[in-house]
Amino acid sequence: MKVTVVGAGAVGATCADNIARKGICTELVLLDIKEGIAEGKAQDMMQTAALLGFETKISGSTNDYSKTANSKVVVITSGLPRKPGMTREELISVNAGIVKSVCENVLKYSPDAIIIVISNPMDTMTYLALNTTGLPKNRIIGMGGTLDSSRFKFQLSQRLHCSPSELNAFVIGGHGDTTMIPLIRLATWKNEPIDNFLNEQEQQAAIADTMIGGATLTKLIGTSAWYAPGAAGAALVEAIIRDTKSLHTCCVALDGEYGQKDICLGVPVIIGENGWERIVDFNLNSDEQEKFATSAEAVRSMNSIL
Repeated sequence: MKVTVVGAGAVGATCADNIARKGICTELVLLDIKEGIAEGKAQDMMQTAALLGFETKISGSTNDYSKTANSKVVVITSGLPRKPGMTREELISVNAGIVKSVCENVLKYSPDAIIIVISNPMDTMTYLALNTTGLPKNRIIGMGGTLDSSRFKFQLSQRLHCSPSELNAFVIGGHGDTTMIPLIRLATWKNEPIDNFLNEQEQQAAIADTMIGGATLTKLIGTSAWYAPGAAGAALVEAIIRDTKSLHTCCVALDGEYGQKDICLGVPVIIGENGWERIVDFNLNSDEQEKFATSAEAVRSMNSIL
């Protein structure tokens, strides 16, 4: 099974590294527009194979999409990263052209590929990919909610002094500092509601820190994060290649679900070999549904710039 990661920057390279370490596919192609970058990083990763014990064959390509032919999954990370003080919205004009070009090129050689979008602003780039490719909606997946949910689990774990892997917690809505919705009401620790362990103030602090998680890291390190975004992309690739039927929050096309149409937004979905296979209804309460509608309007505003 073959996977392509487009964009050999920090996020793309981390995503590729996670895929290889887990042995998710037999062949992995890393592609970038900058001469030698993908080839160099691919070779560097391959030199860890003897140490880490993986069998995945990794190769790099400088903008030669023919080398990506017959990929089952294509992960798009390419685009301008956020700089300190920059919003995801400001990235639209530059990254829209990049994502559109990447989609056109990968589909020339892998017409049946499932596309995972990581490029920011992720909700709008996912919507763009859906509308410019004409692919069935189940084959276009935005990664954002998977990352945001992982960050939510981290924030809760810090307050609970437990492992994030012991938690069930989801973030829905847009992948933005003001548009995401951490669903604290549904969060559990070993099937017990978070209410049993954290007071209201602690819960609200976890929500607030989750929502500014990306901006916090951008301020600290001077650019967008890469370890968690790369791992989130790899987790979705694994769910597809291994047909795990696992539940993730992903940005997908809505057609009446959660009261929204003609938009790509983060909702809980089952991921398997066909991409996203069905949307799960979390039965939001009136406050959560109102927040979801507000998030949708904000994302529509960004989409209107396309």
